[in-house]
Amino acid sequence: MNSRATEVRIRRMSAADLERVMEIAESLRDAPRWPVSAYWAALDPLNTPRRIALVAEEPETDAVAGFAVASLLAPQAELESIAVAAEWQRRGVGGRLLKAMVEKLLTEQVTEVILEVRASNRAALGFYQAQGFKETERRPRYYADPQEDAVLMGLRVGASPVPETGT
Repeated sequence: MNSRATEVRIRRMSAADLERVMEIAESLRDAPRWPVSAYWAALDPLNTPRRIALVAEEPETDAVAGFAVASLLAPQAELESIAVAAEWQRRGVGGRLLKAMVEKLLTEQVTEVILEVRASNRAALGFYQAQGFKETERRPRYYADPQEDAVLMGLRVGASPVPETGT
């Protein structure tokens, strides 16, 4: 397996990717536990709200290394999920997925990307901050099992690109 994110290809998620997407999500402690029907809905262009779903794949094997899903409520979009398989983490795949997602969202007249993350998820908070997201608010006791705050974050897009990082 290659160690550089530049060696992954970003493309739209397809139905053929769903089994691997579910495997990745289920293997990560902090990934959302969506039913497969939620991913099917993300692929449906007639679903409301409309979503953009992307995968990162290793070009030689077409193995899915990570994915991202965002819902469109232009001029705003919500990054609902971004996950990278453990063996691909810390190689820039998450940053590549986010950059590609922002590029797609810009074509949809999105000017702000929002998200929420558990306050205890330091890795995600650091990743989003490195990508230019700023904390906008906190929702006390938003999450259950365990109960904790949600950190809401936002990123203005269009004026400047998402910074490249080694994340």
